[in-house]
Amino acid sequence: MSRKILVVGAGQSGLQLALGLQTQGYEVTLMSNRTADEIRSGRVMSTQCMFHTALQHERDLQLNFWESQAPKIEGLGVSVAAPGSHDPGPTQRAIDWVGTLDGYAQSVDQRVKMAGWMETFAQRGGQLVIHGAAVSDLDYFSRTYDLVLVSAGKGELVSMFGRDASRSPYTEPQRALAVAYVHGMGVRPEHPDFDAVRCNLVPGVGELFVMPTLTTSGRADILFWEGIPGGPLDAFQGVKDPSEHLALTLELMEKFTPWEYARATKVELTDANGTLAGRYAPTVRNPIGRLPGGGAVLGVADVVVANDPITGQGSNSASKCAAAYLAAIVEHGDKPFDEEWMQATFDRYWDTAQHVTKWTNTMLQAPPEHVLNLIGAAGQLQPVADRFANGFNNPADFENFFYEPEKTNAYLASVSGA
Repeated sequence: MSRKILVVGAGQSGLQLALGLQTQGYEVTLMSNRTADEIRSGRVMSTQCMFHTALQHERDLQLNFWESQAPKIEGLGVSVAAPGSHDPGPTQRAIDWVGTLDGYAQSVDQRVKMAGWMETFAQRGGQLVIHGAAVSDLDYFSRTYDLVLVSAGKGELVSMFGRDASRSPYTEPQRALAVAYVHGMGVRPEHPDFDAVRCNLVPGVGELFVMPTLTTSGRADILFWEGIPGGPLDAFQGVKDPSEHLALTLELMEKFTPWEYARATKVELTDANGTLAGRYAPTVRNPIGRLPGGGAVLGVADVVVANDPITGQGSNSASKCAAAYLAAIVEHGDKPFDEEWMQATFDRYWDTAQHVTKWTNTMLQAPPEHVLNLIGAAGQLQPVADRFANGFNNPADFENFFYEPEKTNAYLASVSGA
């Protein structure tokens, strides 16, 4: 008899898991607090840029429905504003380079993807329940399903999973986030035919990311400010009007990243729901949620490992978590999904997730001298730029050349010697 699995939450990981389990013959129920149409016509949810490994997990399940339409992101560029350059007068870049990705990245607006995937799940016979689940609901469901997976990253359900203080160095949000989806963005004049994610670092102030995407109205670009709380970029709280949000985004670009502003003078919002602002504290949680009635549920992706988006890892991590959990479920056969299995399944995901968390938490700090040297050297040594760029696909590689001055210096010496 087929095993019954409940997936609560219809984001990247919940849907990828539900669709993957469905193809393996499980009886899957998916709970979402919104319909596909409500998602598609709703507010943007994220700034997803997915790198090769995460995209490959989608291809493996034949869920890469938008691959031919979405821009192929072939590079990742880093620019660093020169010190004092945001005083009046021309702004300079102290550092400016682009690394080539081994496999291209892509961004598909989650409104497009989640709505499409949800419809596919239902068309394939999946049980879709439109209902915002509460802990009391899960208490009931845990008795009727073999396994309950919680992938709804916000709201009451997250409180079932206790914070892991040993893996969560921050108690407060480290950035104020502000997103705008726009049409009409110009190209970078030095690379007119080359799509890249652009990471613009403004020391002591924050970061601006610019990335090409596919949205509900076609090709677009995402303008994404990450501001240090209390600083000049922390200006979006209380801005409700989307056009005001865009105007503020552009005003800050003109002041702090004029080289990006220069190609943004003709932009307009993709739609009235194309803006988003907020903040949250990066947190790792215990993966097992215990229910009042004694049952246990397993947390998925950013329910249990929520990183700041400064390293663009959210949707990548969600895809990798779904792939790890899917393999663990299938391998487990018909044995009970007990707490020991749940912990082991999370530990399997943490093998990769720990590198994302370490790297992201490091990038939220002011960079030490050896990291500044590394980022500077990438402007002179293309292999360094390429390796740094590909770290976004495989953050474990940063262990080899990023955190410790000795390893960084040895790596730079080996490249410049070659």
